[in-house]
Amino acid sequence: MPQIELTPAERREQRAQAHHLTPVVLIGGDGLTPGVRKEIDAALNAHGLIKVRVFNDDRAARELMYQELAAELSAAPIQHIGKLLVLWRPQPDKERSIDEDRMAGPKDVKVLKYSKRGGQRPEVKTLRVLGNQRLTSGGQVKRAKKRRLTSVKKRQSD
Repeated sequence: MPQIELTPAERREQRAQAHHLTPVVLIGGDGLTPGVRKEIDAALNAHGLIKVRVFNDDRAARELMYQELAAELSAAPIQHIGKLLVLWRPQPDKERSIDEDRMAGPKDVKVLKYSKRGGQRPEVKTLRVLGNQRLTSGGQVKRAKKRRLTSVKKRQSD
């Protein structure tokens, strides 16, 4: 698999994003074992941008690992500084199953309102539920309660 080529501006942007990251994979004395390669591949799939720490004092060996990983995993080499390697690969598109009911923001909900007298058809009403509201099982809209300060937060604000 060919490695991804980035422009210097794109590489600088990725380097800036990787600055605060901690290494997610550690390469020990055994070097690049198949298990380590698999872990790095999984981390690239999960995060896209990762740091790898290599516990090896030989800079040439680290540089070789860096280039080898980028080529094998079709990733872009972002930075090799000291014993840290930074790699980036675009994350695969995931089939996101977003639950519409859990999304924030206003949504229109159809509710059946039953008559207090029996034998009549239920009335269909459309209600707008805002992000800070919820719909009860009885078909009523309730506002979210205001948060109470916990004792820890009270002490911090004093």
